[in-house]
Amino acid sequence: MKVMQKRKAGESYVFVTIIAAVCIVIYLAALIQGAIRLYLSVERQKITAEQEFANIANIASNTGAQDFMNERYIQTINNALAYSKSLEALIISGPDGEYAFEQEKNRSVTWVNNSPRFINRFGISSQSYFRPLPIPDLRNVNIQAVAGSFSYTDFSRILKETLFLILIGFAVAFFTMLLQSLLGKAPAAAENTETVSGCEQNDSEPDEETVLMESEEEEPEPQGLFSPRSDIGREEYTKDRLDAELHRCASTEKDLTLLMIEFANAINDSMLKQAADEAVYFFASRDLLFEYGDHGITVIYPGIDLEAGIKKARDFLHHIVEKFPHSYKTNTSLYIGLTSRSGRLVNSGRMLMEAMEALQRARTDRESPIIAFKSDPEKYRKFIASQNPQRS
Repeated sequence: MKVMQKRKAGESYVFVTIIAAVCIVIYLAALIQGAIRLYLSVERQKITAEQEFANIANIASNTGAQDFMNERYIQTINNALAYSKSLEALIISGPDGEYAFEQEKNRSVTWVNNSPRFINRFGISSQSYFRPLPIPDLRNVNIQAVAGSFSYTDFSRILKETLFLILIGFAVAFFTMLLQSLLGKAPAAAENTETVSGCEQNDSEPDEETVLMESEEEEPEPQGLFSPRSDIGREEYTKDRLDAELHRCASTEKDLTLLMIEFANAINDSMLKQAADEAVYFFASRDLLFEYGDHGITVIYPGIDLEAGIKKARDFLHHIVEKFPHSYKTNTSLYIGLTSRSGRLVNSGRMLMEAMEALQRARTDRESPIIAFKSDPEKYRKFIASQNPQRS
């Protein structure tokens, strides 16, 4: 009798193990397919946003050739934005000021000192969209936009379908436990004392479920991207973000300029935050700016070449001196070092080294506080080839 009970207990254990494995497979399949589909949805959203931004930029350029920023022009831009599936808001800057357009009012744009700025919130993509508008007889006309990071319709559908698969796994586990409970009670009522000892062995089966539950570990919460000191990116994230932007610019054959800004005199946290806010407004979105050292800022500026970057750096220096005349009295109040991708397949480490070298030169140059590292793409390719000779 004891042998039969042991055999039944062994068969029951194998059955429960198989069902547990099936449930785990269902859970993993549900999570993996959900993650992959969400990733693909985000990538599709990026492609859609780039296409829609290009279309709206063309509309803004063509319409502006006749009547820039009159009532008809504003209505045309609003209509184009309303038909967009991905873009949340636009800002068009012209010689007479800046103009904001939103899908939903006060949801994606805030006003600071009578200037519109994009709101950094959940659901907004970190991808920045910027393009100059070639409108006849008008200079310095630009359009920039922000897009949603994902489609809420796709996101909701994927989560519902993933939850449905997980519920299937829970249902299989529940009915398996219920069946085991019902089958285990019948022999217990019919057997004698020796049989009862066999049932006590089966009572240990729920321990397997306990082990499965205890094996799930909570993932540590990631550290925030933005530093509370300056409200821009933490310095340790600079390299990873630069690598990502370099890869994206290389795939689209766009240039990228890297700027390192350092203030000549030590500044407190309040002054650094003010300078960071001005840099966000002047250069790019907040997630492309990072702290550098104790009183410096690194700016990743995709889509512009070195010459345009130098001009931007000069304008920023003059802007800071005029904006804060009591804190930054002369052009030697801050130094700027620049470098650019210039058609090279260069990594983040190389660009950061070039920008640091240019910044070091700027500190000691008596003629200009802005120094750019200018590379020769052909010589750079030969240098890379010499570092990686092919084996015969």
